[in-house]
Amino acid sequence: MDEFVGVVKEIRRFPVKSILGELLPSASIEKRGISGDRLWAIRNKSGKFGSGKTTRRFQQMDGLFKLRSRYEGNTPTIAMPDGTEFRGDNNVVNEALTKFLGCEVTLVREELISHFDEGPISITTSALRKLSQELGEPVDPRRFRANFLFDTELTGYSAEDWVDRLIKVGPKVILKVVAPLQRCVMVNNSQEELKQDVRILKNLVNNHGAAFGVWAKVIVDGEVSNGDSVYLD
Repeated sequence: MDEFVGVVKEIRRFPVKSILGELLPSASIEKRGISGDRLWAIRNKSGKFGSGKTTRRFQQMDGLFKLRSRYEGNTPTIAMPDGTEFRGDNNVVNEALTKFLGCEVTLVREELISHFDEGPISITTSALRKLSQELGEPVDPRRFRANFLFDTELTGYSAEDWVDRLIKVGPKVILKVVAPLQRCVMVNNSQEELKQDVRILKNLVNNHGAAFGVWAKVIVDGEVSNGDSVYLD
């Protein structure tokens, strides 16, 4: 029999990669992940996508966490720091982003290469409690930009033991955990009322191999809602 491990506490979707997203009461899960998640990105003239770090594919762009995205139907909308919103199907959004970021950029939809850093579904669990204990104060789940926050009674960092196992979420969705999520400086970054906190990544690097949470691929798609039960095979 499947082992009950907890419930879905939060569902988050990020329409545009590397900027703030939206908290959802429920979501459609497809083979690619949460419908519309990180489907869009901000691209510079060199073809690199905006991120909190610079790699072969990504370019660090200061200020991304001051922007927020949500969907109006299938169209992403970006909110600027002053609350002004621009629809992704209007070229004015590119002018606004270029002015705000200080370099020429465009909002683009995913094409052949996925915008995901590692995989389609990211999961954080009650390991947050253990991390909070280690740092001596609560750590906000928003730091980790996970699609799912599972509220569990598990202790420590036990989600890392889920690798290669199946998770049933709600009445239908089945995920397969692939690997722990490797973390970067973005977990330290300020966002909304959260201040910059360099202790977070330092603790993960020193004590947990820079990993926190896991990522999974979708085996069976369907709908997931807050409060849905989570079972481990």
